[in-house]
Amino acid sequence: MRPAVDGLRDLAGALRFFSRLPIPGPDTDDFQRSLRLAPLAGTLLGLAGGLVFVTALSLRLPATAAALLALAFGAVVTGALHEDGLADVADGFGGGFSRERKLEIMKDSRIGAFGAVALILSLGLRASALAALAVAPLGALLAMTAAGAISRCACLAPLVLLPPARGDGAGAAAASQGTALRPAFLIVLPFAFLPALGGFGVSTCFAALVVAAAAVLGLCSLARAQIGGQTGDVAGAAQQIAEIIVLLVFAAAL
Repeated sequence: MRPAVDGLRDLAGALRFFSRLPIPGPDTDDFQRSLRLAPLAGTLLGLAGGLVFVTALSLRLPATAAALLALAFGAVVTGALHEDGLADVADGFGGGFSRERKLEIMKDSRIGAFGAVALILSLGLRASALAALAVAPLGALLAMTAAGAISRCACLAPLVLLPPARGDGAGAAAASQGTALRPAFLIVLPFAFLPALGGFGVSTCFAALVVAAAAVLGLCSLARAQIGGQTGDVAGAAQQIAEIIVLLVFAAAL
């Protein structure tokens, strides 16, 4: 009974971290430990966005409008947490000429030209992929669910693989629990293959997982070269990159 209670508590903690949902719980949660259930929290968030998408399609809205509504819903529920990280990384890596300047830019809440372009590309690519998936609503629902799981697992990769680029912030705090986060990379596997129940081949599910992993590893390599490690913003960028790739792979498989 105790493991089940601990698991529900950690899942609630992960959902509180990844979203603005009013989930009750103590403010003293060990969020680093909760993050091991990031893929499960991502599954639920992806499923919620998928339900918005298929509901909009059932109301005969255009596929692109349904896709944008689903993405808007996701941004509201998460507080655009990951989009903010992507924009900060794009601005820092693109606009800074030294490690210190890059980190300074990433800490600035204002969005620059590189960040704006990154957000436009992220929203545009995801919306285009979802619009293509509209011809198979069940497949789209499961693809969004899998994308939610894989991408939330992906955002843990920089925390496990890279040292903190600075001594404060969520990235530094989570990195201290890198070993505790490793179960997430096993937990994500069954959810990554959910789209096989919606008509996609197992090979497509595997390809989405592998290509997303390769892209996130590339981001980790870039972050090491640019700022010497990871920050919470790098983790957010990893989530966005993985989500984009997973949705594009499933869209291309139709």
